[in-house]
Amino acid sequence: MARYIEAQCRLCRREGMKLYLKGDRCYSGKCAVDRKGYAPGMHRQSRKKVSEYGMQLREKQKTRRIYGVLEKQFRNYFEKAERQKGITGENLLRLLERRLDNVVYRLGLGSSRVEARQLVRHGHFTVNGRRVNIPSYITRVGDVIEVREKSKESIRLKELMERAAEKTPPPWLEYEAEQARGRVIALPARDQIDVPVQEHLIVELYSR
Repeated sequence: MARYIEAQCRLCRREGMKLYLKGDRCYSGKCAVDRKGYAPGMHRQSRKKVSEYGMQLREKQKTRRIYGVLEKQFRNYFEKAERQKGITGENLLRLLERRLDNVVYRLGLGSSRVEARQLVRHGHFTVNGRRVNIPSYITRVGDVIEVREKSKESIRLKELMERAAEKTPPPWLEYEAEQARGRVIALPARDQIDVPVQEHLIVELYSR
């Protein structure tokens, strides 16, 4: 499966804000956005007037990078959101939030979406009792996401489970710390999705 393998911190610098792609590092003094608050590249500090199209493009790129989705896959999510009832932009964010790697991250069982994706790929989680190693798996209301019994012996998973027990998941999820088990109890509402995204700009971009 294709994925982005270059420096994650360059993505944050390009968007001019923290996308929290590196977990604990993003909260430390090593954060690239704090140390180098300008875009990477030769013309990093040049100031240009951003066009309407440029704003729409940046919003789309920012959203892709937050959720770790490549271009073709993101377009597929948009087309699926467009076919659903309701507001297309909100449908899009709802689909992205329900990805298994994002749900694992939201439950606190990954310090970042990147780490959550890796843990899912390595088969550390089950959905409704069945092992699932596809990060893009779309969860549904009622799905139970649990750390596999064997994986609970992993030092890193133990650390993450301890952290998750101290965190409060978003209202559309619930977490049982003793069993290291989460459940999707509702579809996420827009005000429960705390990503700094103006989704209407993405809709405008694809509507051109």
